[in-house]
Amino acid sequence: MVILKKKIIMRGLAGIPIGIAVGYVITIVLSLVWSNGYYAPCVPELISAMGSEINAVILQAFLCGLLGMGAAAGSVIWEIDHWSIVKQTGSYFLLLSVFMIPAAYFNYWMEHSIAGLASYFLIFVIIFIMIWVVQFMIGKKEVGKLNENLYKARRDQKKQNGNS
Repeated sequence: MVILKKKIIMRGLAGIPIGIAVGYVITIVLSLVWSNGYYAPCVPELISAMGSEINAVILQAFLCGLLGMGAAAGSVIWEIDHWSIVKQTGSYFLLLSVFMIPAAYFNYWMEHSIAGLASYFLIFVIIFIMIWVVQFMIGKKEVGKLNENLYKARRDQKKQNGNS
């Protein structure tokens, strides 16, 4: 349990700058798409709510850091071998939701209404499922390669034992 807690803390700390970096890259991409050649560090609603652009950027960076921390720290869920894949997936989804939805709300990444929350949550679910499926397929392929290598090693060992 001590090792697990240490992993959670270390990954969480590593996730803070990763979350900030991902948030920054997203602002660059969104600026390329929607800002007509200008850099938009955050949405205008956040700037208005925070009273200045620098306050808005600070809040957004802080919330992206928290989001990165939560996602990274929560990744230890995938290493709990005695949990089923369903329990791991559900737990990680719930944990990620606890960080993502408030970050999206307070950064004004979603409309502040029930419809805005519902549409953002739906997008979040779709992206989560897409990433999960890709990760699952990669894992399945890696397990297949391991099984193939084990089969070959077992076959080679039987040949050697038979020749001895």
